Amino acid sequence: MNDTVAPLVVVDAANVVGSVPDGWWRDRRGATERLRDRLASDGLPGRSGPVEIVLVVEGAARGVESVPGVRVESAPGSGDDHMVALVAGVGADDRPVLVVTADRELRRRVTALGADVAGPRSVPR
Repeated sequence: MNDTVAPLVVVDAANVVGSVPDGWWRDRRGATERLRDRLASDGLPGRSGPVEIVLVVEGAARGVESVPGVRVESAPGSGDDHMVALVAGVGADDRPVLVVTADRELRRRVTALGADVAGPRSVPR
């Protein structure tokens, strides 16, 4: 992997938001916006240097806006398929990619493309 470029961090918003039983189901969009804002202000614990964070949203969270430090992408269909496409698109660049999710099938799909994975606890709460 190329250590001179900022790693791409792809965050599975639905999976991360759903990992904390804090009432997110009453306001999925609001919970996603809070996650986005925490990522923008805190970054990823244990990671120094620049990173490019992409928060992939689907369903009721579609339409959440990007903010400086976090690009939000609304998946046109399956969020998992969109994240796999993002990882596949980076492959030729030899750029480090980290996908944040607990979804086993998604983890399998992105590691097959060379991405690293981390669980929802790796993002600020």
